[in-house]
Amino acid sequence: MKKIIFFLIIFFGVISCAETTKTSFKIGVVSDCQYCDCEIKWDRYYKKAPQRLKEAVAILNRDTLSYTIHLGDFIDKNFESLDSVLPTWKKLKSPSYHVLGNHDFEVKESLKAAVIKQLDLKTRYYSFVEKDWRFIVLDGNDLSFYGALTDAKKHQTDSLFNLLKDKELPYLEKWNGALSTTQLAWVKEELDTAEKNNQKVGFYCHFPIFPIDQHNIWNREQFLALIQPYKNVKVFFNGHNHAGAYQLVDNVHYLTFKGMVDTDSTSAFAKVHFDKDTITVEGFYREPSRKLVIK
Repeated sequence: MKKIIFFLIIFFGVISCAETTKTSFKIGVVSDCQYCDCEIKWDRYYKKAPQRLKEAVAILNRDTLSYTIHLGDFIDKNFESLDSVLPTWKKLKSPSYHVLGNHDFEVKESLKAAVIKQLDLKTRYYSFVEKDWRFIVLDGNDLSFYGALTDAKKHQTDSLFNLLKDKELPYLEKWNGALSTTQLAWVKEELDTAEKNNQKVGFYCHFPIFPIDQHNIWNREQFLALIQPYKNVKVFFNGHNHAGAYQLVDNVHYLTFKGMVDTDSTSAFAKVHFDKDTITVEGFYREPSRKLVIK
């Protein structure tokens, strides 16, 4: 009888381990490295960003990560700023992804498309699958006064901004942006695919949806109306608000990661461990550690 119990324990332990392996993975998250050869402003120590990124990459490389993602504002301004941080980023042992931020477009108009290419982005918004998750990377600069690169997108930017300007929205600032109708239609297709394939959904964006403040994407209400029917949407990770923030709304975890560039003597980045029903954030320096329950 004891042998039977022993073998049952081993058997179910193996099954449990296999299930964990099937759904579990770990990633690296960095936001707002925001390097430039600039003097300190708003408690942002731009010149210290390369060394902070170097340390983060070294720490992240000690672990086995499925991928590492930067949540926007890799540079603060000037195309040549990329030369000081991209070589370090490319030393990551894991696959890596970039989200486009508003400051990534603070370069000469003729070089804005080149920034996208330098960040190894084939498209400005895209998706990828990891285990039983579909991650949707949004471009919150799609409609904006700095990142709209075609006449059509510039016209749509003007139209949307003028449509919203009488609503006294705290986030209707020219440093923010919006998702175009084309991008929103693509998001719906991605959500339908995820639902069909029984995948959980995580969003990455530079701009937050919650909490409401001066940093949100302009057409956040339109985005929320789009995702509301999809109960498989579980997380929304972003940067932009360097102070960081968190809010749980309708079982979706809205988490803003702190800016790496901020403060004189500290940094901020994280490892994030995805399990079957929990997401564990292991924060470094100013980024707090936390556990998010997935329902």
